[in-house]
Order: sequence, then structure tokens, then C-alpha cells
Amino acid sequence: MQEEKEVIQAGNTEEEELNEGMSFWDHLEVLRWALFRSACVLLVCLIGTFTALPHIFDNFILAATSNDFFVYRWLSKVSHGMISFSPDFNVQIININVASQFMTHIQTSISLAAVIAFPYFIWEIWKFIEPALYESEIKHIRPAFMGGTLMFYLGCAVGYFLVFPFTFRFLMEYELSPSIQNQINLSSYIGNFTMLILVMGIVFEMPLLAWLFSQFGILTKGFLRQYRKHATVILLVAAAIITPSGDPFTLMLVFVPLFLLYEMSIMVIKK
Repeated sequence: MQEEKEVIQAGNTEEEELNEGMSFWDHLEVLRWALFRSACVLLVCLIGTFTALPHIFDNFILAATSNDFFVYRWLSKVSHGMISFSPDFNVQIININVASQFMTHIQTSISLAAVIAFPYFIWEIWKFIEPALYESEIKHIRPAFMGGTLMFYLGCAVGYFLVFPFTFRFLMEYELSPSIQNQINLSSYIGNFTMLILVMGIVFEMPLLAWLFSQFGILTKGFLRQYRKHATVILLVAAAIITPSGDPFTLMLVFVPLFLLYEMSIMVIKK
């Protein structure tokens, strides 16, 4: 048993010496190959999303433009009349630029490919920084990377199923004057769709960022606890901005996940 420990320690020592012996250009070469592999994975995902996008555009990306969107029907049912949707809600997306549909096809395919390839990007980042870490650091940071990936996808799901549909529907049904008709441009719709979903994915990285800042001594558990009331007000304002529909049920649907993320950030930070 003692011999096995000595062999493992010797192997770790050799690996550390090898890493320390690498020059700047050696590290740059490792980074170059990591970027090359990431680009190849992104290209493969891009080919798949570009091919499948015409088939999923109507049922997935444009789903929120129709009253048949299952989220609208489900919330109407579970809220017991607290949320009422107009039965004739049906938005027609228009295009006013010649190349807009083609460029939207490419841009949306790239965005979806990046979301799909996100775990591989995280894995490449991890493999690049792992040799510079101690065993104790690896034991703590590896779960953080995995949890951060899951939280990113969870945030994107919240953005797609809750944040974007309610924001889009409120803005479409908001009426400054009956004589004004809303005609939504394709580029405007896709821009808001992509932005809100990716923003929610990034927002859900709050616990991971809090943990990283705590490792550098920038953030402490006591600080977050001390300013919990202030953070609650800020999160309420942020939820009201994200979903300006006015009803408390919708506001809580966005505020509760944000508040739970704040509490989770407190939990992951050690004293």
C-alpha cells in the first residue's frame, strides 16, 4: 500500500515538473489545439443545426407567437384564471430585407450550435487549466464546472419557457393607440429571442461566479447575508423589468428562481 502511494506521488511529481518545464510557446501550442478541436466540434454542431433548423423553426423558435404554445395553455390551467390569455393571439413575423431570412438561418444555427457544444467548450477549458491545479483544487473545481454547465442549460430553459414568452406577449399586446398595428420584423424577434435566453443562461451561473469570487477572497458569505434585503429588492426590480406583464403570478415565476440562485450562492461559499 505504501509503495502504491509512493508511485502515485512520484507520478504526480513528474507531471508537475513536466508542466513547469513547458515554455510559453508550449502552452500556446496546447491552447491552439484546444481551440482547433473546439472549432471542429462547433462546425459539426453547426452543420447539424443548419440542416435541422427549417424543421424546428416553426415548432420551437416561433412557438411563442401563437396561442397554441403549451406554456400559455398550461399556465392558464394551473393559475385557475389568475392569468388570462387572449384566444386570438397570433403574431405574424414579417421580413423586409432581401437577405434577412438567409442571414437569420446562419446566425440562429450558430447560436444553437454554440449552446449544444457548450459542455465540450467547458471540458476543453477544464483540460487546459487542470495541469496547473493542485489535487485539492481539482477536487473542488471539477464539480463546479459540471454544475455550472447544468445551471447554464437550466437558465436557458427558464428563459425559453417563462421569460421570453411572457415578455414577448406583453410587448405584443401592449397598445399605445388602437390605430397602430404591430408588425414584427424577423431580425427583431430573433434578436430578442436569443438575447433573453442566453442572458438567463448566464444569470444562472450566479452560484458558480459567487464561488469563484469567494476563492479569490473578493466575496464572502457574510457579505451576501448582510445585504440579502438589498439584493431581494434588486432582484424584484430585475424580475419586473424582465417580465413587465404586471400580474404578481408572472413576477413570482421569474423572481423565485433568481432569489433561489442568490440563496444557493450563499450556500456554496464556505465561511
